[in-house]
Amino acid sequence: MEDTNQTGEIPVMPPGLWDVPLVLAATPIGNLSDTTERLRALLRTAEVIACEDTRRTRQLCQALGVRPAGQLVSLHEHNEASRAAELVVQLQGGTRVLVVSDAGMPAVSDPGFRLVSAAVEAGVEATVAPGASAVVTALALSGLATDRFTFAGFLPRRGGQRRQLITRLRDEEWTTVLFESPHRTAATLAELAEELGASRRAAVCRELTKKHEEIRRGTLGELAAEAAEEPVRGEVVLVIGGAEPAQALGEEELVELVLRRESSGERLKDAAKAVAAEHGATTRALYDAAVVARRG
Repeated sequence: MEDTNQTGEIPVMPPGLWDVPLVLAATPIGNLSDTTERLRALLRTAEVIACEDTRRTRQLCQALGVRPAGQLVSLHEHNEASRAAELVVQLQGGTRVLVVSDAGMPAVSDPGFRLVSAAVEAGVEATVAPGASAVVTALALSGLATDRFTFAGFLPRRGGQRRQLITRLRDEEWTTVLFESPHRTAATLAELAEELGASRRAAVCRELTKKHEEIRRGTLGELAAEAAEEPVRGEVVLVIGGAEPAQALGEEELVELVLRRESSGERLKDAAKAVAAEHGATTRALYDAAVVARRG
């Protein structure tokens, strides 16, 4: 469908469309039918469109039959710091700026965060035009708990940061959503199975909202084995189930821990204090119980 505006002028804006000068708008993550009417109107009326990739945004506009009247400028991880300063100046001058990423919500593992921060610091209002999100789509389809979850973005490729994040996931009781590239998915699943336990529940979500959408559910061990035999292709989101809550220890078990530390050379009072702090017990009560147990 052709955009009806052929004059090159900024079209008449629907009421409320530009109540604030900066709008972050979600774009479809695969299925163009998920495009909102608000996004179409924003693309037509923005004076500046800050794009993760201007070519991708032009392709999106062409596919939607939308003719953008504003200027398309790049806003990606390599230029966001400098570009954000330029855009804030324009925003302060009254320019209507739309921010879009290649797919999904800007600023969520995509450019936009630095611009929003700079705009807020400069006193420029910003808002969001909601839409498709790979994070919540994968979470909803995973079959795992959705009442509490955390989003960890892309796993660091290697080194201490990767180790630190995986170590944190061992005791994380909330569901965790991760992004991963398809050619690293098999190795990542194998590593997670080894570090978090092969029985931890998880889901591999690929090509969300697209023709070949697929959700693989199972344990990390099962999913790692499947990925090793049949490589994962396309855009990938991993959803990792939370760890089982730690069982609270009874007094006898806590006293046993105290006495074990004492037998290793620690003062009884210090051992009781350390165990109490670690398990949320009362130091004095635990110390007294340990004294009684030792005498017995």
